[in-house]
Amino acid sequence: MRKLILILFCMVPLFTYSVEDWMWWNIKHGWETGMPGWRTMIHITPGYLGPNALPVPNVKKGVVTAGANLEFGLDFHFKEGDPTQDIFAKYYRSFADNKIAIELYGVAMEHYAMSDYIRDERIARDFDGKGIAVGDLYFSTLVQLVKDRKFPDTMLRMAGRTASGGHLDAARYSDSPGYFFDLSFSKEYAGRNETMSFMPFASFGFYSWQTNDELNLQNDTYMYGVGADLKGAGWIISNSLSGYSGYKKERDKPMVYSIDLQHKVKNNSIRLQYLHGLRDWTYRTVKLSWIINLKK
Repeated sequence: MRKLILILFCMVPLFTYSVEDWMWWNIKHGWETGMPGWRTMIHITPGYLGPNALPVPNVKKGVVTAGANLEFGLDFHFKEGDPTQDIFAKYYRSFADNKIAIELYGVAMEHYAMSDYIRDERIARDFDGKGIAVGDLYFSTLVQLVKDRKFPDTMLRMAGRTASGGHLDAARYSDSPGYFFDLSFSKEYAGRNETMSFMPFASFGFYSWQTNDELNLQNDTYMYGVGADLKGAGWIISNSLSGYSGYKKERDKPMVYSIDLQHKVKNNSIRLQYLHGLRDWTYRTVKLSWIINLKK
């Protein structure tokens, strides 16, 4: 009997810690026993999560690029109260005479350090606001619909997002699946000496992801993008404006301006991108990556 009492006495601190561990969050957000769980209180929108949770998809340019490659990158996201760094990876391969291509990509590891203000605004349960998270995995299929005709080059993208991203309690990822598809268009105009070219492009589509709102289980948005490429002397300079617009009015209408520089180095390429969040997704991001072309 004495042993049983001793065991129970030793276990009391464990139960006490389990309750008191979240006491700060319960008091901060007015949560009491019997109320809906903490997951229902977090906003599953780009403006209330980390920079890699629901980013604006990159704008496609109407063309299935020939070949196969691996891209590895370092991303630096700047935002007051939420500086974030991550390691990014992507695999691309075209086939069927470059009429179809597949992509697999995502954030392999993310490091974050939120301020108390950002943590509380996002209703996160990560007390110190610091940690390491793994990102979502994206997969997409690209289909060339029109190529080298009077009508602009046209491509269809169909993409899905897994719920592999962790740390919903820290408001880093949505812990929910999603999908998007779009049509992109472009027309390339060569210069007189054909060493340079100019290519405007545009896209529109649909993006949907699962939420934690029992009345609205999905947030359905329309996607858009517009931009132009300038190519020459082994360089590609690209500018674009893109975003999507949700209906929940909870910081779910992100808009991003980006500039993208690529330079060919022998058989590979180096890439530098700058993304400037204009609305809801308000990060300033620098991306540096190395693209390794693979032999088919």
